[in-house]
Amino acid sequence: MDEQNKNLLIATSLSLLVVIIWFMIFTPAEPPPPSETDVQTADQLADPDVASVPQVAGEGSANFTLGSQTLNLDDALASASRVKIETPALTGSISLEGGRLDDLSLTQYNETLKEESDIVRLLSPSGADHAYYALFGWAPAGSTGFQDVPNPRTPWELESGTIIAPGQPVTLVWANDSGLVFRRTLSIDENYLFTVIQSVKNNSSSIVRMAPYGLIARHGEPANQQSFFILHEGVVRMSDGQLDEIDYDDVPDLTFDSAERANLVKTEVQQNGWVGFTDKYWMTTLVPEPSTQFTSVAKYTERTDIYQTEARHPTVEIYPNSAIEIRTMLFAGAKEWQTIKNYEEIHGIERFVDSIDWGWFFFLTKPIFAVLYWINGIIGNMGWSIIALTFVIKAALLPLAYKSYVSLARMKDLQPEMEKIKERVGDDRKRLQSEMMAVYRAKKINPAAGCLPILPQIPIFFSLYKVIFVTIEMRHAPFALWIRDLSAPDPTSILNLFGALPWGAPDPGSLVSIISLGVLPILLGISMWLQQKLNPAPTDPTQAMVFAWLPWIFMFMLGQFASGLVIYWITNNIITFVQQYLIMRSQGVRPDILGNIVAGIRKTRQGDSKSPARSSSPARQADSENRPPPDNSGRKKKESRRKRRRAKGRKG
Repeated sequence: MDEQNKNLLIATSLSLLVVIIWFMIFTPAEPPPPSETDVQTADQLADPDVASVPQVAGEGSANFTLGSQTLNLDDALASASRVKIETPALTGSISLEGGRLDDLSLTQYNETLKEESDIVRLLSPSGADHAYYALFGWAPAGSTGFQDVPNPRTPWELESGTIIAPGQPVTLVWANDSGLVFRRTLSIDENYLFTVIQSVKNNSSSIVRMAPYGLIARHGEPANQQSFFILHEGVVRMSDGQLDEIDYDDVPDLTFDSAERANLVKTEVQQNGWVGFTDKYWMTTLVPEPSTQFTSVAKYTERTDIYQTEARHPTVEIYPNSAIEIRTMLFAGAKEWQTIKNYEEIHGIERFVDSIDWGWFFFLTKPIFAVLYWINGIIGNMGWSIIALTFVIKAALLPLAYKSYVSLARMKDLQPEMEKIKERVGDDRKRLQSEMMAVYRAKKINPAAGCLPILPQIPIFFSLYKVIFVTIEMRHAPFALWIRDLSAPDPTSILNLFGALPWGAPDPGSLVSIISLGVLPILLGISMWLQQKLNPAPTDPTQAMVFAWLPWIFMFMLGQFASGLVIYWITNNIITFVQQYLIMRSQGVRPDILGNIVAGIRKTRQGDSKSPARSSSPARQADSENRPPPDNSGRKKKESRRKRRRAKGRKG
């Protein structure tokens, strides 16, 4: 390092140290967060034509309180009259207090694989732990007051219907003292899509102004949230083709942040959009009818710890003796690819299938899953479908693999010539590189061709990992024998001899589980090791050591990965092994797998870091057989003495 660079580095370090000490001594005071009233006032000033949506808990503009005490689930459900929901996919109820959809469970999904496991609960009522519910209503505008519109405490009456089921809607009704009659009709299909029709009839003598809305409220973050960097859980919304994914941690920052970031929490949708909350496998989303203008909102109330998404419709005027209605869809259920895809096509919900977290490699994850889903429709088993998908991927990459293995075979033929170059140039690396490249150009060989099959494998592997991790079709999907869940690690363990000893395997995620290898990870390591033995070990001792450890490192690395992903990797290794063996044989190269294994064992025992020399005579034959070349020095000495005696005889 020269003197100038050294001085620059010292000056930079000292400046940074001064700044750190300054902020430690004179810490700037943080500005107080805006109050709930400030947020509402700013919201109204930003768009005065849209009435403010009341808060679902705490003191809001409506001056009502839902309470902060935590009840057990049964008591929370019993606190209000209810109308039952019963479909092939859902069971639950709606509360007549506020008309809230706050009790919903998924009948086709269990929490665990155990027979006594409870079914998955999606929505819970206010007052219960981790309350999560949907609410619809009308926000007042103009001279209309909060007392004139229904709120989360409004006691609705059941006007028609007895149960919400496919083909069996129910209608709720509530009338105020000013001549306004509100109705809410709820219906559902066979899966997870509710349709909510809100209507208002004005029996008064004056014009009233109000804005319909739908909201989803979540009290606190979900209890079973998975904090994993490749998975999004939180707010998800589509606004005229623009997908936004906002993590729970980011919602408070967006709500109380500067003006230039306000568009991330509040967006005007002109034609098509939806907004809600997504978990790994489940989702609750408001979907206004396509071609409907609305305001998409995501916000967080710090005092009550409530996350809220809203679909606010424009303010409407209702003239005397007239009525108006608004239709909104609500998806509440499992993120099944085919179900969501059908809703997207039938109802025209733009990019609804993107509510599934396809990730950065969506251009690979979406087609990979589509092919996997199609194959599974034929085979009927996701494990065998993953194996079949691996064959499809390897067939697509076969041209690259063929070119790579042909290049490797031709480079093996050049090995004796490369050894001669090394002997001739010695330690002159620049000259060595130059002469080797000249030989490659003369023989029309690309030394980088060996990397061709590896490059596309990296994004494909990550994409398949993403597919197996986030799609509900892989959740609890069985394969064969002991593999009952392809989305979970191999449940067997070498620590209990794969079930032979009377104790269970360590829990996934624990430190001990890292060394608790199952059958599939061990098979993975063996398959990688055998694939390496198609070629002799590298001559460079460092490379040889790295290659020798690589299979076992991957075995431990992937030991806690999903079983479906390990099955893909094992299948991929086996197919690669067969492809490479056959292509090398077609080029006149006969891989000596057994000889390479024996040579590796000898090196391990003897601690010999040198690889056998490769040449074209008995030495090359010995190399292919992994035996040392015969020592001909004694025979040569005898021949030399014999020649000297003949020469002396001729002189005599």
